[in-house]
Amino acid sequence: MQRYILVTGGTKGIGRAIIEQFAKEGFHILTCSRNEKDLQKLKLEIEQAYTFSKVFYQEADLSEKKSLDSFVAFVKEFDVKVDVLVNNSGLYIPGKIYEEPEEALPHMISTNLYSAYYMTKALVPDMVRRQSGHIFNICSTASITPYINGGSYCISKFALYGMTQVLREEMKEHKVKVTAVIPGATLTASWEGVDLPPERFVKPEDVASAIYMAYNLSENSVMEEILIRPQLGDIN
Repeated sequence: MQRYILVTGGTKGIGRAIIEQFAKEGFHILTCSRNEKDLQKLKLEIEQAYTFSKVFYQEADLSEKKSLDSFVAFVKEFDVKVDVLVNNSGLYIPGKIYEEPEEALPHMISTNLYSAYYMTKALVPDMVRRQSGHIFNICSTASITPYINGGSYCISKFALYGMTQVLREEMKEHKVKVTAVIPGATLTASWEGVDLPPERFVKPEDVASAIYMAYNLSENSVMEEILIRPQLGDIN
């Protein structure tokens, strides 16, 4: 039986690690990012490493509704059952609320919240009809712990966490699982240029492994939250 996972923002960091993890298990991949060359490279590398897995992609900026709608149409053209949806697209721009530019909040809300909201609305009706499926929203420790210089990022991630909790309640009776993934500082492009050793960060592969473990629980159980922090604690 063919299985499909859709991961938004799949070419780097946590998204890439999730794709690797599920491709290893024989899943076919649907994904997007804002860079066509990165998507081509992803497809080549994944299909060479995991010959039973196929990667289908489209360049898309999910902070823009028109681009998101185009990607949704692309996905629906395949007419396949999406078993797992990972809302991973995100953007981090540091800044204090009273200092950051006015466009910071709408930009991060569009990227970190609206992308997940509209992707979920597009795909969850089919999961409800099938009475199966699993949605993972990549939140952040910034979803549960405010910090200085987090500004609009914290606001957007708090909102995503809230959306995930509401969706979990809505989906209980439909047998669709919903999980909030709450990683601390993870070694991704967001931390490029920071003068800290790699061992100070969570590994993207560890987040992916935890997600796959949560997916593999029996239908009787759901892991509502996955909270992962660096062993030495948060980086502020």
